[in-house]
Amino acid sequence: MSHVEEVRSHIPTMKPLDKKESAERTAAPTAAVSEAPAWEQTTEPIDFSKVEIEPLFQDFVDFETFAKSDFRAVKVKECTAVPKSKKLLKFVLDDGTGTDRVILSGIHDTYEPEELVGKTLIAITNLPPRKMMGIDSCGMIISAVHHEEGVEKLHCLMVDPHIPAGAKLY
Repeated sequence: MSHVEEVRSHIPTMKPLDKKESAERTAAPTAAVSEAPAWEQTTEPIDFSKVEIEPLFQDFVDFETFAKSDFRAVKVKECTAVPKSKKLLKFVLDDGTGTDRVILSGIHDTYEPEELVGKTLIAITNLPPRKMMGIDSCGMIISAVHHEEGVEKLHCLMVDPHIPAGAKLY
Protein backbone atom coordinates (compact mmCIF):
# COMPACT_ATOMS: atom_id res chain seq x y z
CA MET A 1 0.00 0.00 0.00
CA SER A 2 1.41 3.43 -0.96
CA HIS A 3 1.59 6.30 1.52
CA VAL A 4 -1.28 8.05 -0.28
CA GLU A 5 -3.45 4.94 -0.08
CA GLU A 6 -2.53 4.55 3.58
CA VAL A 7 -3.53 8.16 4.32
CA ARG A 8 -6.78 7.81 2.39
CA SER A 9 -7.65 4.60 4.26
CA HIS A 10 -7.38 6.53 7.56
CA ILE A 11 -9.50 9.53 6.51
CA PRO A 12 -13.24 9.06 6.95
CA THR A 13 -15.51 10.27 4.18
CA MET A 14 -19.05 11.55 4.41
CA LYS A 15 -21.87 10.30 2.25
CA PRO A 16 -24.39 12.86 0.97
CA LEU A 17 -27.94 12.39 2.19
CA ASP A 18 -30.74 12.71 -0.30
CA LYS A 19 -34.14 14.02 0.78
CA LYS A 20 -35.67 10.53 0.96
CA GLU A 21 -33.04 9.22 3.39
CA SER A 22 -33.25 12.42 5.43
CA ALA A 23 -37.03 12.16 5.66
CA GLU A 24 -36.82 8.50 6.73
CA ARG A 25 -34.29 9.36 9.42
CA THR A 26 -36.36 12.22 10.86
CA ALA A 27 -39.63 10.27 10.62
CA ALA A 28 -38.32 7.43 12.80
CA PRO A 29 -36.20 8.93 15.57
CA THR A 30 -34.55 6.58 18.01
CA ALA A 31 -34.87 6.93 21.78
CA ALA A 32 -31.11 7.56 22.10
CA VAL A 33 -31.18 10.71 19.96
CA SER A 34 -32.74 13.77 21.61
CA GLU A 35 -32.57 16.04 18.55
CA ALA A 36 -31.71 15.75 14.88
CA PRO A 37 -28.17 16.67 13.79
CA ALA A 38 -27.73 20.26 12.62
CA TRP A 39 -27.58 19.29 8.93
CA GLU A 40 -31.03 17.69 9.24
CA GLN A 41 -32.53 20.74 10.98
CA THR A 42 -32.21 22.89 7.85
CA THR A 43 -35.67 23.88 6.68
CA GLU A 44 -34.73 25.39 3.33
CA PRO A 45 -33.40 23.29 0.44
CA ILE A 46 -29.71 23.67 -0.37
CA ASP A 47 -28.84 24.61 -3.95
CA PHE A 48 -25.23 23.62 -4.68
CA SER A 49 -25.41 24.64 -8.36
CA LYS A 50 -23.95 28.10 -7.62
CA VAL A 51 -21.12 26.88 -5.39
CA GLU A 52 -17.51 27.40 -6.43
CA ILE A 53 -14.89 25.17 -4.80
CA GLU A 54 -11.17 25.89 -4.79
CA PRO A 55 -9.13 23.47 -6.89
CA LEU A 56 -7.44 20.59 -5.09
CA PHE A 57 -3.73 20.91 -4.40
CA GLN A 58 -1.63 19.19 -7.03
CA ASP A 59 1.33 18.61 -4.69
CA PHE A 60 1.31 15.47 -2.58
CA VAL A 61 2.22 15.50 1.12
CA ASP A 62 4.09 12.48 2.41
CA PHE A 63 2.53 10.51 5.24
CA GLU A 64 5.16 11.54 7.79
CA THR A 65 4.39 15.24 7.17
CA PHE A 66 0.64 14.65 7.36
CA ALA A 67 1.02 12.65 10.58
CA LYS A 68 2.68 15.63 12.31
CA SER A 69 -0.61 17.57 12.24
CA ASP A 70 -2.60 17.02 15.44
CA PHE A 71 -6.32 17.41 14.72
CA ARG A 72 -8.54 17.11 17.81
CA ALA A 73 -12.18 17.38 18.80
CA VAL A 74 -12.58 20.39 21.09
CA LYS A 75 -15.58 21.49 23.16
CA VAL A 76 -16.38 25.19 23.22
CA LYS A 77 -16.56 26.25 26.89
CA GLU A 78 -16.67 30.00 26.21
CA CYS A 79 -16.75 32.15 23.10
CA THR A 80 -16.54 35.94 23.12
CA ALA A 81 -15.93 38.73 20.65
CA VAL A 82 -12.43 40.18 20.90
CA PRO A 83 -12.65 43.87 21.86
CA LYS A 84 -11.58 46.31 19.12
CA SER A 85 -11.77 43.57 16.46
CA LYS A 86 -14.55 43.20 13.91
CA LYS A 87 -13.60 39.62 12.92
CA LEU A 88 -12.03 37.81 15.86
CA LEU A 89 -13.76 35.47 18.27
CA LYS A 90 -11.91 34.18 21.33
CA PHE A 91 -12.61 30.53 22.11
CA VAL A 92 -11.88 28.90 25.45
CA LEU A 93 -11.79 25.20 24.63
CA ASP A 94 -11.69 21.86 26.38
CA ASP A 95 -9.12 19.88 24.39
CA GLY A 96 -9.14 16.88 26.73
CA THR A 97 -5.91 17.80 28.56
CA GLY A 98 -7.56 19.34 31.63
CA THR A 99 -6.11 22.78 30.77
CA ASP A 100 -8.16 25.32 28.84
CA ARG A 101 -6.90 26.13 25.34
CA VAL A 102 -7.45 29.57 23.81
CA ILE A 103 -7.83 29.89 20.06
CA LEU A 104 -8.75 33.05 18.17
CA SER A 105 -10.59 32.74 14.89
CA GLY A 106 -11.64 35.42 12.39
CA ILE A 107 -15.18 34.14 11.93
CA HIS A 108 -17.29 36.77 13.70
CA ASP A 109 -18.81 37.86 10.38
CA THR A 110 -20.32 34.36 10.12
CA TYR A 111 -21.04 33.35 13.73
CA GLU A 112 -22.19 35.05 16.90
CA PRO A 113 -20.27 33.81 19.95
CA GLU A 114 -23.30 32.39 21.75
CA GLU A 115 -24.09 30.12 18.76
CA LEU A 116 -20.87 28.20 19.30
CA VAL A 117 -20.84 27.65 23.08
CA GLY A 118 -21.32 23.95 23.81
CA LYS A 119 -20.49 22.84 20.26
CA THR A 120 -17.87 20.24 19.43
CA LEU A 121 -15.49 21.60 16.80
CA ILE A 122 -12.29 20.41 15.15
CA ALA A 123 -9.00 22.19 15.80
CA ILE A 124 -5.39 21.71 14.89
CA THR A 125 -3.64 21.87 18.24
CA ASN A 126 0.09 21.70 17.50
CA LEU A 127 0.61 25.01 15.71
CA PRO A 128 2.97 27.40 17.48
CA PRO A 129 1.16 30.12 19.48
CA ARG A 130 0.40 33.23 17.44
CA LYS A 131 -0.31 36.57 19.09
CA MET A 132 -3.36 38.40 17.76
CA MET A 133 -4.72 41.57 19.35
CA GLY A 134 -2.37 40.90 22.26
CA ILE A 135 -3.77 37.40 22.91
CA ASP A 136 -1.91 34.13 22.22
CA SER A 137 -3.90 31.86 19.91
CA CYS A 138 -2.83 28.26 20.46
CA GLY A 139 -4.17 26.43 17.42
CA MET A 140 -6.69 26.85 14.62
CA ILE A 141 -10.40 26.09 14.35
CA ILE A 142 -11.03 24.12 11.15
CA SER A 143 -13.68 25.46 8.78
CA ALA A 144 -14.94 24.65 5.31
CA VAL A 145 -14.90 27.56 2.86
CA HIS A 146 -16.46 27.97 -0.58
CA HIS A 147 -17.72 30.80 -2.78
CA GLU A 148 -21.31 31.25 -3.80
CA GLU A 149 -22.14 33.92 -6.40
CA GLY A 150 -18.86 35.65 -5.57
CA VAL A 151 -19.45 35.67 -1.80
CA GLU A 152 -17.24 33.63 0.54
CA LYS A 153 -19.21 31.24 2.77
CA LEU A 154 -17.67 29.64 5.84
CA HIS A 155 -18.85 26.78 8.07
CA CYS A 156 -16.99 25.57 11.15
CA LEU A 157 -16.63 21.82 11.19
CA MET A 158 -18.96 20.67 13.95
CA VAL A 159 -19.12 17.06 14.96
CA ASP A 160 -21.36 14.82 17.03
CA PRO A 161 -21.50 16.03 20.66
CA HIS A 162 -20.90 12.45 21.79
CA ILE A 163 -17.28 12.71 20.59
CA PRO A 164 -15.22 13.53 23.68
CA ALA A 165 -12.91 16.51 23.96
CA GLY A 166 -9.42 15.53 22.90
CA ALA A 167 -10.44 12.72 20.54
CA LYS A 168 -7.78 12.56 17.80
CA LEU A 169 -8.71 12.62 14.15
CA TYR A 170 -6.92 10.32 11.75
